[in-house]
Amino acid sequence: MRFALMLASISFLMVVFWGAPYIGLLKHWKIGKRIRVDGPHGHYNKMGTPTMGGVLITLPVLLITVALNIYNLIGQTIIGRSILLPLVVMVSYAILGALDDLAGVRGVRRGEGFTARFKMEIELLLTLGVGLVLFYAMDIHSVAIPGIPAKINLGLIYVPTAMFVIIGSANAANLTDGLDGLAGILMASAFAAYGVIAELQGQIYLVLFCFTIVGASFAFLWFNAHPAELFMGDTGSLALGATLGVVALMTGQWLILPVVMLVPVAETLSVIIQVSYFKYTKWRFGEGRRIFKMTPIHHHFELLGWSETQVVQRFWLVGLLAAMAGVALALV
Repeated sequence: MRFALMLASISFLMVVFWGAPYIGLLKHWKIGKRIRVDGPHGHYNKMGTPTMGGVLITLPVLLITVALNIYNLIGQTIIGRSILLPLVVMVSYAILGALDDLAGVRGVRRGEGFTARFKMEIELLLTLGVGLVLFYAMDIHSVAIPGIPAKINLGLIYVPTAMFVIIGSANAANLTDGLDGLAGILMASAFAAYGVIAELQGQIYLVLFCFTIVGASFAFLWFNAHPAELFMGDTGSLALGATLGVVALMTGQWLILPVVMLVPVAETLSVIIQVSYFKYTKWRFGEGRRIFKMTPIHHHFELLGWSETQVVQRFWLVGLLAAMAGVALALV
């Protein structure tokens, strides 16, 4: 754990050091965020703020992890090679997110990026491969249930379950990324929680990996704090969410992931409820109605009169307590 905290500090310093030049490049290339016209009016001044900030997190994590594990990654130990899976997932989802961000800025659907259907098809292919690797190559096919000493073997049903966990985690994190500092602080808290869980299980490589991400996420917040100089974009939110899902699966404690990610789960449910209710009322009454003023739910609270910083700070307090509750459940 001592070394893991040192790695967090190193990744923090790396990101802070090259963050400003990276933002300068994004501005030069005019890779800026486009804002929803139906969103809160206070967000209009964010138009053009550089996006794809997830590169600041994923690249240092990749470099540090590879540098520390070259010997093990080559194939000397199975345990060491296991860190390849979350690393490959992070890079793969970062590339998907980066292409989506670029499509949103310069593509045909400017301002919207890839269609949801296209992204889902890619994610299904990626997660199918991950599920098969977990099941066959790493022999992981069980779930830990709080209060029950032995893990429950799920058999082949584990593969589609793993796919659902990863895709759900990735898109929950993506929906949460809408306010300055919100997604970064929540994901850092979640990775810290699973880093502690991995430490309790003796999964040293996973501990180091998690806290390297925590340090990089904290440094990203240096530039993403209100008023943000840089947005995470799908490059970061999809990558962090999917990677967290894989980490949860590797610890066997993925059943508590909705607790650890309480705020992102609430954000996702708010969208599902809003869309479902709108479609139902449109079919039933001929006019679509809404439950929330706007979703994801952080916009609902903004439109109720909360300031952006109030929403972020209050959501983070809830997220931090949820992460602590998740660790507590893992100890039961």
